[in-house]
Amino acid sequence: MKTSLKIEELFMFIFGIYLFSGLNFSWWWFVVLILTPDIGMLGYLLGPKIGAITYNLCHHKAIAVSVYFIGIIAQNDIVKLIGIILFSHACFDRIFGYGLKYFDNFKHTHLGHIGK
Repeated sequence: MKTSLKIEELFMFIFGIYLFSGLNFSWWWFVVLILTPDIGMLGYLLGPKIGAITYNLCHHKAIAVSVYFIGIIAQNDIVKLIGIILFSHACFDRIFGYGLKYFDNFKHTHLGHIGK
């Protein structure tokens, strides 16, 4: 089952690249920005609960899709770009087993424990 989930995430990541290709930004923007959602990990400096909250806000696909649709409604390519980057990054992380975090430990995710 894990392989099928990784393949699904890969296809969603490719879909994110496709959505990005419809925007008027150079490709280097995608490469530079793809890791920016990891800024949510800084919350872990304030403890595991705050860290999980900030990390999950930056890695939740429903938030990413919502931001993208707000960009569509507002006809704002920068907001659409933010949504695409959030979505693509979340997919990319899940390919490698990094899921949404529980409050107890960074390695405890909705996909299981990291490192097993």
